[in-house]
Amino acid sequence: MNRVVITGMGVITPIGNSVEEFWNGILEERVGIEPICTFDASEYKAKLSANVKNFNAKDYMDFKLAKRMDRFSQFAVAAAKEALEDSGVRLEEEDPYRCGICVGSGVGSLMGIEREYDKMLKSGPSKIHPLTAPLVLGNMAAANIAIFSGFKGKCIDVVSACATGTNSIGEAFHAIKYGECDVMFAGGVDSSISRLGVATFQALTALSSSEDPKRASIPFDKDRDGFVTGEGAGILMLESLEHAKARGAKIYAELGGYGSTCDANHVTTPLEDGSAAAAAMELAMKEAGTAPEEVDYINAHGTSTHYNDLIETRAIKLAFGDAAYRVKINSTKSMIGHLFGAGGAVELITCVKSILEGYIHPTVGLLHDDPECDLDYTKGSGVHREVRTAISNSFGFGGHNATLLVKKYED
Repeated sequence: MNRVVITGMGVITPIGNSVEEFWNGILEERVGIEPICTFDASEYKAKLSANVKNFNAKDYMDFKLAKRMDRFSQFAVAAAKEALEDSGVRLEEEDPYRCGICVGSGVGSLMGIEREYDKMLKSGPSKIHPLTAPLVLGNMAAANIAIFSGFKGKCIDVVSACATGTNSIGEAFHAIKYGECDVMFAGGVDSSISRLGVATFQALTALSSSEDPKRASIPFDKDRDGFVTGEGAGILMLESLEHAKARGAKIYAELGGYGSTCDANHVTTPLEDGSAAAAAMELAMKEAGTAPEEVDYINAHGTSTHYNDLIETRAIKLAFGDAAYRVKINSTKSMIGHLFGAGGAVELITCVKSILEGYIHPTVGLLHDDPECDLDYTKGSGVHREVRTAISNSFGFGGHNATLLVKKYED
């Protein structure tokens, strides 16, 4: 079996459109949440979103190519371009059928569906864009990365709601570990801050109704009242260690383990005892050969909903035992909102940067302790300390639980 390493990273987020910009935003504790600007939200209880700013597809790709993509696919290609350039992988030196893609989108393009549906109602079915299907389908993020990069190996789109990005990276990790590919783009993307998207989550009472950007996405705070919709993309370049060393690549970190389980309980409500989520963490640690006491940091799913934060806390206690009270935990969603399918990928990149930089960011906005959430969520200030091993959790509607374990690379 192959060891799997990370050699490239790329992001598009509400606080930065490159890894460098994003990490600077993390260090500055910048909150990328603002009033909804993609539609008139005056009749909505949810007033805030975490939008990507200053994104122009022409800065990343040919304009004609960009016109054949909806916003989420543009994000995916832009992040993939950064990851590819960062990695130094050159297609002309590779077997393209050993180079694959596993990039998922939780919902595809709700914005595109709304736009074309409005046209149809107003002017008739003949007026919709002839490329509507390839514009809005979720698999088109992966497909467009393949067209951009020339990678001809396995090209798949994992869809598991908010666990999409984490599951995608995990499946790519195993594809390389077990010899199906040498190199893979892996990650997630979503952009659905739309009328329908916000309305559906609002109907579930899952969204925060706060109008204060600093008090809207506040994971583990006793005053939390829901998540904030966000958008973005996170793409990593994964390689077998042998392949990376053969071409003299820089290596950021090593993927050590992946756990994936299902609550098999309810379409929205996780198991109250957190046992299935705990099992995902246990599987990731077991595959990596890592004991709970050796994990320095957990990037929590941490959505800022009452049930998620409570049940994730219970799950960490089940998986870690006494070590749960010693591990540092935070939620990147406190700054960037919930990026749906992109969330887990961007959060894994946060873990990698924490390993490289020796810094664990605070859960920004966490002010008031919830007595039922009694672990160390990095309240107040970030912590400068060595991070050798980190895990990232993602949990999706339908009961999907996914965990990745990443560690400092050692030859």
